[in-house]
Amino acid sequence: MRILKVVQFYFPFQDRGGPVFKIRALARNLVQRGHQVTILTADLGVEKHQDFDKSYERCEYGWQARNDGVETIYFSTVAQYHALTLNPAVIRYARLCLNQFDVVHFYGLYDLLGPAVSYFCKRQKIPYVVEPLGMYRPIDRSLRIKRLWHRTLGRNHLNRAARIMATSELERREWLEDGISPEKVIVRYNGIDSETFAAKPTAGGFRAKWNIPPGEPVVLFLGRLIPRKNADMLIKAFAEACPKNGRLVIAGPDGVPGYLATLKHLASECGVESRVIFTGALYDDAKVAAMTDADIFVLPSRYENFANAPGEAIACGIPVIVTGTCGISPLIKDRAGLVIIPALNQLINALCTLLTDRNLYDRFKRGCQVVASELRWDQLTQQMESCYKQVMAQEKEIPRAARAISEPSSDGGYVETRK
Repeated sequence: MRILKVVQFYFPFQDRGGPVFKIRALARNLVQRGHQVTILTADLGVEKHQDFDKSYERCEYGWQARNDGVETIYFSTVAQYHALTLNPAVIRYARLCLNQFDVVHFYGLYDLLGPAVSYFCKRQKIPYVVEPLGMYRPIDRSLRIKRLWHRTLGRNHLNRAARIMATSELERREWLEDGISPEKVIVRYNGIDSETFAAKPTAGGFRAKWNIPPGEPVVLFLGRLIPRKNADMLIKAFAEACPKNGRLVIAGPDGVPGYLATLKHLASECGVESRVIFTGALYDDAKVAAMTDADIFVLPSRYENFANAPGEAIACGIPVIVTGTCGISPLIKDRAGLVIIPALNQLINALCTLLTDRNLYDRFKRGCQVVASELRWDQLTQQMESCYKQVMAQEKEIPRAARAISEPSSDGGYVETRK
């Protein structure tokens, strides 16, 4: 198959979060299975990035690169507002090159790239899949703009999708509650990039770098520092559960200006400033080193459509604590960690339990291997491959006019209708 993937952010911009890693892993695995994969994305400053090298070269649309058999086109950005970019070259590309592909996979919402390409997909009768990346229901910043996107550009973009890809039952339920047919929504978990975790670093390296004594427990939080992920609640819980010893590692880029400073001030107020380590963003080997030396991984987020970081921690054999509002929680519960509601007292109790109940901790540690095996990208890639084949067959067999589509409801959701 000739597969096109469209996403607002992609490598080398790792600070944009987990989807960047997921899309790369899925693309690599599809290439290994004999498919042709091209990724379209926005140029956020490739030439100035620290990872810029000779694999990038100029092209008529901006920049292009080829890594591990995956071709990537970075469209020149002429304007940018927060995460939204204007990339006029995508129109020319879609007109000239879209007919080379059998199926298109869009990742994320609230951008201009997706609707532009999906418009040409309709004209050229190329089927496509939309994977919202947990963005379907506006929950963070720019809520008015996101709602406007749904009523304008998003309206047709989502209507025409052959499938909606959810990464958890939690996300799938959101679509069904808003009127989407169950046959249209498919669940495919996020996977673990086996190459990243194949060779663990020598234990103790991360502790040595940050002067953490060998016997002191390490609680790790890793993710973008935004209020929704509740790193502030974790600092308070750590101060209660570990009043005298232990280290809390907060790793991740500052996703909201000023939030990192707020967290540091809170650590000082709670009296644990000397035992809370803010590492900044950790990627690749540095991330694996932190997970290798941690004892417990915690993500007390108010909402995650899946949550990649706990899965990566499990791949490193670390029991985890997550909230039931994380899509990955059903895989974790009573197998590789504890699932709680996002409340301070619940988090304190969960930390105390894993720090004191050695039998339970060891059981969860053994369970990590089982859960990690269920998140291998090779298995999940086969599922994605089958989905692509289904929508391609559907395009050939079912007249477009007879297809079920979705129309926006009065409350901003979508109601299944016939056209």
